[in-house]
Amino acid sequence: MNPIVFIVRRLVTVLMLLVALAGGGVLGLAKMGVDLPPPLNTPRISAYLDDIGARAKRMKESLVGRLESYFLKHQEETHEEPRKVVVTSPKAMDVVITQPYVCQIHSRKHIEVRALDTGYLQQISMTEGQAVKEGQSLFKILPILYEAKYEAEKAKALLALRELNNTESLFKNQKMAIVSQNEVLLFQAKLAEAQAKVKQAEAELKFTDVTAPFDGIVDRQREQLGSLIKEGDILTTLSDNSVMWVYFNVPEKQYLEYMANRKQHEEEDKIELKLADGTIFPQPGKIGTIEGQFNNENGNIAFRADFPNPDRVLRHGQTGTILIHRPLKNALVIPQRATFELLDKRYVKVVGEDDVAHQKLITIKHELDDIFVINSGLGVNDKIVLEGVREVEVGRKVEYEFLQPEEALKNQKFHAE
Repeated sequence: MNPIVFIVRRLVTVLMLLVALAGGGVLGLAKMGVDLPPPLNTPRISAYLDDIGARAKRMKESLVGRLESYFLKHQEETHEEPRKVVVTSPKAMDVVITQPYVCQIHSRKHIEVRALDTGYLQQISMTEGQAVKEGQSLFKILPILYEAKYEAEKAKALLALRELNNTESLFKNQKMAIVSQNEVLLFQAKLAEAQAKVKQAEAELKFTDVTAPFDGIVDRQREQLGSLIKEGDILTTLSDNSVMWVYFNVPEKQYLEYMANRKQHEEEDKIELKLADGTIFPQPGKIGTIEGQFNNENGNIAFRADFPNPDRVLRHGQTGTILIHRPLKNALVIPQRATFELLDKRYVKVVGEDDVAHQKLITIKHELDDIFVINSGLGVNDKIVLEGVREVEVGRKVEYEFLQPEEALKNQKFHAE
């Protein structure tokens, strides 16, 4: 029922009730013996009140009937009047999509520097966080025993050399014929053994001097000066941060898409690294490698992007987000607000050549800030409802204004429903 008709009915009913109460009050006073003004006549008053009630009832029915007829006719006219909406068309244009991936940042080389032998830590030649060069001494373990052994082996080697020289001299003197060829060979073997032991002692002595195997940055020191170090103890870590390896996981579907056009992606894709504070790392990256197998638990495969790190801003163990910017040529796009979702599927309302609205299922290929890249379901000549999507009834004619796609894609503020 129309609200205005309802209110009018209520007012008339209240008026009739007041009249009836007034009449009843007069009759009651008369029966109670209360003196009323002389002109009053109770039977005549009752008849008069009944007549007023009947007329009021007829007036109510007539007034309410006219109001209902008016508003019903007005509602029908309003319902039949076409609604004017704004429609536009999809647009084929070049766009750049951005795919983000959470990543882990690793140094190209990252090792644990360990002690090669047991002894007391005699010298520390580095400071935490220092950049060091290949071959630079980092730690020295007390080397007294190894130095003594090295000197002893050198002396034995020198003795073997002199014995060999003496034997060869006697062998060359054929007149005396004191030494045979076999004896010369025996002393040569003794000299070779002594020289081998010298090299072994020299290597053991070098074990007490722990040096950097490559250029890099050392981490904190794990042991203090004077500590008793055992073979295999970690003294520090060393990282080569000149180039950083950034690992991120890619779903199988996106991996297959990448591999189908790998050469094109390697040439056109722009790879950036967003750091934890939201800033973009200034150096661009490139895909370095793809791991050999998928993770069966999540269906992802690891990609590695390589980033030059000339200023050593990036450090081993950092986190961030890889942003892959991929250009798409002649992609079909529509504003997000022209779509709506129903049972996990995406639809638009399309106005046909007969100006009748139809609902159409679409599939989305990529989602940008305010637009969708369409995979299927629409063409460039389709007319889609942009404003008033919820008000347009499927199967009914609509009156519309056409907005050029270029204008429709400007200043988008509302996302899909």
